[in-house]
Amino acid sequence: MTNQPQNLPLSDFDYYLPPVLIAQTAAEPRDSSRLLVLERATHTIIHRPSFRAILDYLKAGDVLVVNESKVIPARLFGNKIKSGGQIELLLLKPADIAHLGENDTWTVLVRPGRGTQVGARFIFTNPTGDESLEAEVLVVTPTGERLIRFSRPPLDFLERYGQMPLPPYIHQKPADPNRYQTVYATRPGSAAAPTAGLHFTPELIEQVKEKGVGFERVLLHVGLDTFQPVKEENALEHHMHGEWCKIEAGVAERLNEARANGGRVIAVGTTAVRTLESAFDPETGLQRAFEGDTTIFLYPGKPLRAIDGLITNFHLPKSTLLMLLSAFAGREFIMQAYAEAVREGYRFYSFGDACLIL
Repeated sequence: MTNQPQNLPLSDFDYYLPPVLIAQTAAEPRDSSRLLVLERATHTIIHRPSFRAILDYLKAGDVLVVNESKVIPARLFGNKIKSGGQIELLLLKPADIAHLGENDTWTVLVRPGRGTQVGARFIFTNPTGDESLEAEVLVVTPTGERLIRFSRPPLDFLERYGQMPLPPYIHQKPADPNRYQTVYATRPGSAAAPTAGLHFTPELIEQVKEKGVGFERVLLHVGLDTFQPVKEENALEHHMHGEWCKIEAGVAERLNEARANGGRVIAVGTTAVRTLESAFDPETGLQRAFEGDTTIFLYPGKPLRAIDGLITNFHLPKSTLLMLLSAFAGREFIMQAYAEAVREGYRFYSFGDACLIL
């Protein structure tokens, strides 16, 4: 049995990243980003010029598992009804995320938040002025968020008139908002994209399937807390945010069958990993169906059991995502690979290059 660490120094997951390596725009086409391949068994690092080389590392019987969550254009700009002052809302989470389109009550961030108390009312109007949406503050939370009720479920209004919330380190808005969506995103609910999947094109997915590789979908709605840095020097004291996820019984059965037949389960992104690990039964070694919130925290000393490979981007220093990678491949190997990626000028974060860990 693996010994659980009592201390996980945050400084162990720090590295220097020149700001110039933080990608501001996505590669075009999507699958032209670079690929760093890490082989865990031999601690080998391989540089490939294009993400399309992923095909060289997949074999018949393997299964790719993607997160099909779709980013909501969740930023709204409007006015306070009483004063006419400008207001900005960022919708974070509905009261019932499993029934997203029916929800009129959401947790939001308000800017400016100062003075925005219970009872404050807002109005949001489309550019032509012929459609509007109203909202009222019901609760101010201890962390400064607001629980608000809209005059009707806002999802349709958001899809037509909302703006895409981008990570704080991306300073220029993409010309095409869909560039911050995966090509297989179908289920609205995320405040941020599961970015490892941004490298796939429909053509590449077809080539994957033609090799006899399965392509399965799970769901995890990404919250903005994914960008929150770990502040505790002992990272084990970090409070992991909750995110709603789902894996259907048929998907779990096919993953178990693939592994039983010698295939590998390869997660596309850390959100797919968190979903799979949340629904994995370590006693039976089988993947289960699951639906609900997960606060799973994966770090060295807490091994990953549900996956055999991982496609991911390059993550922030001192982040829980870097700790997840270290749980899978070992901290020293991951930090060595990141140092080499910096030396070789790889592009980092959401619009950056890709990494395959096997």
